[in-house]
Amino acid sequence: MSWQAYVDTNLIGTGKIQKAAIIGLAGGVWASSPGYTLSAEEQKAIVTGFENPSSLQASGVRLAGQKFFTLQANDRSIYGKKAADGCIIVKTKQAVLVAEYTAPNQAPEATPVVENLADYLIGVGY
Repeated sequence: MSWQAYVDTNLIGTGKIQKAAIIGLAGGVWASSPGYTLSAEEQKAIVTGFENPSSLQASGVRLAGQKFFTLQANDRSIYGKKAADGCIIVKTKQAVLVAEYTAPNQAPEATPVVENLADYLIGVGY
């Protein structure tokens, strides 16, 4: 399966995620939903945020120019909120899944979609 298929089918295709991207830990966007562009600075801040989660707790996280307040950040997952919308960012061995959900979808519906895909990718070496 291509990286784009993971975004289109496993994330956007669930109806729980509205925007998504997969970025490499070493840099670069592997796949993204149409029109969803993460700047190089945003990508770098996400990857370094896993090494120093407290920095994201203080400043929040930016995705495609939108700022999300960080609700939780650790060495695997970052959860953010912006009004009724939110983001779920999960690190695997080689990549980072970045997903945004919008109301009426809620975190308890969207989070397992992203976390389960991350678990699968970790299980197959990515």
